[in-house]
Amino acid sequence: MAGTQSRRGLIAAGIAVALAGGLAGCGGSPAVSKDGIVTITVNGMPPKTQPVDRKYFEEDIKAFEKEHPKIRIDAREGQMDPKTFSAKLAGGQLEDVYYVYFTDPAGLIARRQGAEITQYVKDMPYYKDIKSDYLNVFTGSDGALYGLPNGQYSLGLIYNRDLFKKAGLDPDKPPATWEEVRTAAKKISALGDGTVGYADYSKNNQGGWHFTAWVYSLGGDIAVAENGGWKAAFDGPEGRKALQLLHDMRWTDNSMGTRQLLQIEDVQKMMGAGKLGMYMAGPDNIPTIVKQFEREYDEYGVAAMPGKATLGGGNGFMFNPKASPEEIKAGIEWVQWKYLNPDRTEFEDKRASGNDIPIGLPLDRLFTGAAQEKQDAAHSKYANVPRNNYKPFVEGNATREQKVEPPNAQQIYAVLDGVMQAVLTDKDADLDKLLADAAKKVDGILATVK
Repeated sequence: MAGTQSRRGLIAAGIAVALAGGLAGCGGSPAVSKDGIVTITVNGMPPKTQPVDRKYFEEDIKAFEKEHPKIRIDAREGQMDPKTFSAKLAGGQLEDVYYVYFTDPAGLIARRQGAEITQYVKDMPYYKDIKSDYLNVFTGSDGALYGLPNGQYSLGLIYNRDLFKKAGLDPDKPPATWEEVRTAAKKISALGDGTVGYADYSKNNQGGWHFTAWVYSLGGDIAVAENGGWKAAFDGPEGRKALQLLHDMRWTDNSMGTRQLLQIEDVQKMMGAGKLGMYMAGPDNIPTIVKQFEREYDEYGVAAMPGKATLGGGNGFMFNPKASPEEIKAGIEWVQWKYLNPDRTEFEDKRASGNDIPIGLPLDRLFTGAAQEKQDAAHSKYANVPRNNYKPFVEGNATREQKVEPPNAQQIYAVLDGVMQAVLTDKDADLDKLLADAAKKVDGILATVK
């Protein structure tokens, strides 16, 4: 769950602004010193409360500057804060290279708050290997590029392999459709002793987030662009089917347990206690469960999202529209070297392997072809988790469409929480009315999208 998702629209005015202001950087200092050195400000540096990550970051700056003697990195903590962003940009305080979630680029591009970088990435190493889904997040309606990804997530099913075995299910062949999820959940809940087959979230915007993933997986949308604006799209067969499946698992099969109004911490606790068969989440949930509840990585598998598509998100970097061409090019050098560099994967895995960091989880698969193969080979060499347990996720994801969150996502999720809560706590809930009422509210929220 990333925030307030959006994505599209802009022109190359960012570069024009930088050129019109001479070679002034975000702080008003010359972009290039007399000895030809470019200094760029970047954010995304880990805070001091994360000492290992911060140490690695500082080591990487030194290594980068050694390899790029004409570039200096001035790193700051934090990322793009929508509440202060415009003021920082107007006041000349915005970093040259700034961290964003996939929810941010569309609005930033539409408001011309990011520099176009199309002309600067043509010769960037591995650029052509980056998955187009993630580059599209940073692409404007004009077809130009305004940023680069550096991390991604997508939802699937976390499942307890031991409970699968006890229920007579094959843990190497997890459910691939929601009907198969329903069947497996019934068998797992039949084990008794408080075991729940499938659990889902329904509060603190997490219910709406997951309902969005349900609708996506069934081939639907939460919102669609229409006549220059946006309109709710879940009040249809996909939304109805999602609610019907949830209703039937909860009330007909009794495979979701009696305790509802759950959020992520509740469900992780159930999984950590060995009392839950499956729930919707990304692979990054597994280390949390293992560490917090003293479990073993071998106990868990990850399956791809059942159905046609999955909800995904992530993060990346955009560039100050007031930055000079020299600063933008230096920023791209930094982002590629630090975050989009399969040649460094083995070094990074070796460095991390001595710090109880899980290596081999199916995370941040940003590349295709040889670039991804190079990363996979490094992860295999240093893997300390059972990578075969995640094959269903990796292989299934290759056939799933990756869809991002709707505009004004958090406001929409707050409305859809109520839909999830009603169907999971009221056996006689009117599914059609729930969808229709929610769609009216969401149309009002979408009317404010700019």
